[in-house]
Amino acid sequence: MDEALRPVRKGVLPASGLFFLAPLIAEFLLGDLPIKMLPVVLVLAPMYGGGALLIRELVRRAGRGWPSIVVLALAYGIVEEAYTTQSLFNPNYLKLNMHLLDHAYIPALGIGAWWTIFVLNLHTAWSISTSIALVEATVPDRASTPWLGRIGLAATALLFALGIVVSTRYQLKQDSFVASHAQLLTAGVIIVALIILAFLLPRVSVAKSGGAVPNPWIMGGLALAAGSAILVAPVGSAILLRSKNWGWAGFALILAIDLCMVVLVLFWSRRSGWDMRHKLALASGAALAYGWHAFIGHPVVGGGVAMVRIGNGIFLLGAIALIAFAAKRTLASAKETVSA
Repeated sequence: MDEALRPVRKGVLPASGLFFLAPLIAEFLLGDLPIKMLPVVLVLAPMYGGGALLIRELVRRAGRGWPSIVVLALAYGIVEEAYTTQSLFNPNYLKLNMHLLDHAYIPALGIGAWWTIFVLNLHTAWSISTSIALVEATVPDRASTPWLGRIGLAATALLFALGIVVSTRYQLKQDSFVASHAQLLTAGVIIVALIILAFLLPRVSVAKSGGAVPNPWIMGGLALAAGSAILVAPVGSAILLRSKNWGWAGFALILAIDLCMVVLVLFWSRRSGWDMRHKLALASGAALAYGWHAFIGHPVVGGGVAMVRIGNGIFLLGAIALIAFAAKRTLASAKETVSA
């Protein structure tokens, strides 16, 4: 019995780490919430952490890889922004007067094209994918295996559902806006389609082609540049065009970056030289993009510039420490593989 439970016990620590890391990256490293609100992570963890852990476990149990994780991360983003926050459809989200939907507005859908692609990028690339990749890199020997047993998986699913319900109820208390039935139904159909697609994608294949791959440092720099460009796309597009009608330019820029990164990563990841170091490099670059960008942003709630910037620094240093620890573990694992 002890032997049968050992893999599950070994997976509790990384699973717990992912459960709490996801909300820290999604809201605190990004800079949307200040450090004085750190206890809120306990409330956010069931939704963010539960979602990330559930996606990771389902994909690893199915023997599928990162394409499936990314597709499910996109589905998660739609769940949160279409149902929980409803920011995809709300013309005055949380009554902040941010005019998120005004730019590149699509009347037939009731959405802003740039905001839709921007916020879904945040969840797909950062909230879910970066969180999973960083934690997996800390346990490279268990990166592609399940961490939870059936009971743990069921508990995670329950916590995720609870997190969605609690967050949605809180959101509705803050803002009574409710999207139309057509919008909610369309979002639901897309989510179901993405989930089906994720499990129709090919299983992980150990057979890879030859050919060189970039140094992990180059991949990290590329992820940092791409992530930074996405984060500054709205402001950058507005400045370059010197016009209020920058929305479609911002949308096009983010879409172009997404397509380039997907093509490059798919191309290189099929080669034999691609390993955990490259995955960690991509996640590290993305996390550092969040970290530096927080210093030029402002929290959605909370004030006090000095304390906010101190918090930004603490979270960035925490991200760097986690990256360093993951890099040490990953390099050690790579050396063991070579020597074996």
